[in-house]
Amino acid sequence: MSNFIQGIPRPPQPQAPVLGSSKFFAVIIPVVQIAIGSVYLHDCPVQRLIPIYLIVSGVFGMLLAVLSCLPCAQEPKDGTSNRLSCVCMAWNSLTAFFLFCWFIAGNVWIYSIYEPNYNQTATDAGPYCNRTLYLFAFWITTLAYILLGLALFCGCCVLFCFFLCGRADPDDGV
Repeated sequence: MSNFIQGIPRPPQPQAPVLGSSKFFAVIIPVVQIAIGSVYLHDCPVQRLIPIYLIVSGVFGMLLAVLSCLPCAQEPKDGTSNRLSCVCMAWNSLTAFFLFCWFIAGNVWIYSIYEPNYNQTATDAGPYCNRTLYLFAFWITTLAYILLGLALFCGCCVLFCFFLCGRADPDDGV
C-alpha cells in the first residue's frame, strides 16, 4: 500500500506569478473586512459583534494567507518534514479551526437579525445597523456558502466523471 502511495506523482506546482496573484486576491477580502469593520465599529447597536466579527475574520484570514507564503509552510520536495514545518502546519491548522468556529458564530450574529433596521434616525424602529456594514457581512457570509456549494458540486461532477471513465472492462481481470 505504501508503495502505491509513493508511486502517485506529485501535482505540478503553480508558477510564481500565478501563486503570487492568487495570494494577492486571497488577501483583498480580509483587508476589506478589516476596513469596513473598523470604519463602522460603532454603527450596529442591534448586534455590536458584527463589526468585531469582520475585523477578527480579516486579521486571522490575512494571517493565514501570509503564513502560507512562508517557506516553513511548504512541504520539502524530498517528502521529509522538519520540526519547523510541523509547528507551522499545526499553527495553520489551529488558525483555520478558529476561523471555522468564528465563521459559525458570525453566521448566528448576522442571520439572527436579518433584515435589520437601517435607519439610524428613526426612534420608533429600535436599534439599527449600518446598511453597508450589514450587507457586506451578509453577502461575504453568503458568498462562502455559495463557493462551498459550487466546490461540492464540481467535486461531485469530477468524481462522477472518474467513475464513468475509470470503469474497467470485465475482461481486463481487474
